[in-house]
Amino acid sequence: MINVLMIEDDTEFAEILSEYLAKYNIKITNYEDPYLGLSAGVKKFDLLILDLTLPGIDGLDVCKEVVQRYDIPIIISSARSDISDKVIGLQLGADDYLPKPYDPKEMYARIQSLIRRYKKSKSKSDEVGGDSDFRVDENRHQIFLKDEPLNLTPAEYEILSYMVKHNGYSISREQLVYNCSSLKDKGSKSLDVIMGRLRTKIGDSSKNPKYIHSVRGIGYKLVG
Repeated sequence: MINVLMIEDDTEFAEILSEYLAKYNIKITNYEDPYLGLSAGVKKFDLLILDLTLPGIDGLDVCKEVVQRYDIPIIISSARSDISDKVIGLQLGADDYLPKPYDPKEMYARIQSLIRRYKKSKSKSDEVGGDSDFRVDENRHQIFLKDEPLNLTPAEYEILSYMVKHNGYSISREQLVYNCSSLKDKGSKSLDVIMGRLRTKIGDSSKNPKYIHSVRGIGYKLVG
């Protein structure tokens, strides 16, 4: 069974979706109050379906909180039509965005697809790095470059380990900032400083990079 946490204040909508998905062995536990949802033991769920228009707090803030604290796939389900909400939600770390109204069949298909991709990613994360020059030992909180350990600060470790897990993909600055809880200053200057230190420690160059590439208008990409 797939256990889904849903934070949605439209109880009628949540009930309709729950009844439909129950036919496919997907159990939804819904909370109208986002604060109750966040304290419901997020780790025990396989996926989060998150509305954006919530009482007391914006859904984007909930998304940011979950991404910072938990490793769980997130589908934003919202009637808000502003494209900036979709862009910000995905930049914060949500995995999918499904605008309301939608057919429950589409939500079922997206849940199945996301769970499959997530399981594949998790199975690879036991030995993060694969054929990369970088290897992350999550148990020892250590990153190796060509089997040589790197001496990293907590913030450097969080940023680089996130990039290793997304090796070859462009990552927005917002994703990096919000996935690094050790960053005291959430501004872009702190990220630039960390990137500069990381490049120095791995022997990289900003002008002619081998590993950490700047992606104009987006952020960064780790290659290798």
